[in-house]
Amino acid sequence: MESMAIAIGIILGCCALGAGTAMIAGIGPGIGEGNAVAKACEAIGRQPESKGSVTTTMLMGCAVAETTGLYALVIAILLIFVAPNLLVDILVSTMSSL
Repeated sequence: MESMAIAIGIILGCCALGAGTAMIAGIGPGIGEGNAVAKACEAIGRQPESKGSVTTTMLMGCAVAETTGLYALVIAILLIFVAPNLLVDILVSTMSSL
């Protein structure tokens, strides 16, 4: 029974590590969106009459870039709340069949 507790601990620890690793993907959208806004501000500063088209394009680009962070958040939530239960159930059913 002690080996079962160790296996469950390993499952929970790996799910937590995976969720943390997935959230590293949130860094990319932050850097990319910051860079996009900076370049848009430079473009508007150079040609103020193009403010509308630059802003629209920037917002579309930021929305697309943000999806990466949202996907990472969904994966992290699944790894924290869903995966441990499924993996522990698989472990228990495998150990009971032996």
